[in-house]
Formats: sequence, structure tokens, C-alpha cells
Amino acid sequence: MASQYPPRSAMPRFDANGFLTEPELWDEQLAERIARSDGLAPLTPEHWKIIHCLREHYRQHGAMPLPLHHVCHLNDMDRHCVEQLFPSEREAWRIAGLPDPGEEARAYMM
Repeated sequence: MASQYPPRSAMPRFDANGFLTEPELWDEQLAERIARSDGLAPLTPEHWKIIHCLREHYRQHGAMPLPLHHVCHLNDMDRHCVEQLFPSEREAWRIAGLPDPGEEARAYMM
């Protein structure tokens, strides 16, 4: 039976805006590498709550939650948790390994 996961040797690629082009290559190790390269490491349990919530919302809806701080509410965290934990909403989305949300959505990312 063939594995449903990409080979570990598959190198993730990022688009011109820095977003992962193949979200299926994302794993927590890649998230740590992205965070480290962006000067945000190590990721804490609070970071992971937001990251996994973003990924789950994207999986269910195919889009980012607007407003993005809605994920704070879903995790019973301070309304400004994304801004407190990540340099920007864009960085949270990138570290979560999600694809470019599009020009309009990027305009809402602080």
C-alpha cells in the first residue's frame, strides 16, 4: 500500500509572497523551521493552539477566518492573541503552512 504522505525528501516551496505552495508538505517540524527563519522560536503551546486552529478552519472552509482574531475566541484566549504571539497575522498564516489566501485577504493581514 502506497503512503498517503509525501516523501520526506520533498522540499517545500514558497510562492513570491512567502506562502507554502504545497500545504500537504506541512508538518510541525516545517512550522518550527519557518518560525525559526522568521526569528520566532521556539513555538509555545499557545502558538500551536492558534496554528492548529487556523489549519482546521482552512480545512473546513477553504479560507482564512475573518476577522483573524476569531481564532483567539475559539481558543478562549485574549482577543489580541494573534498579534501578541506572532509578528503579524501573515506570519501566523505562513507558519501554519497555509497557501496564499489571495490579494483581498492579504490586505486584511496586519
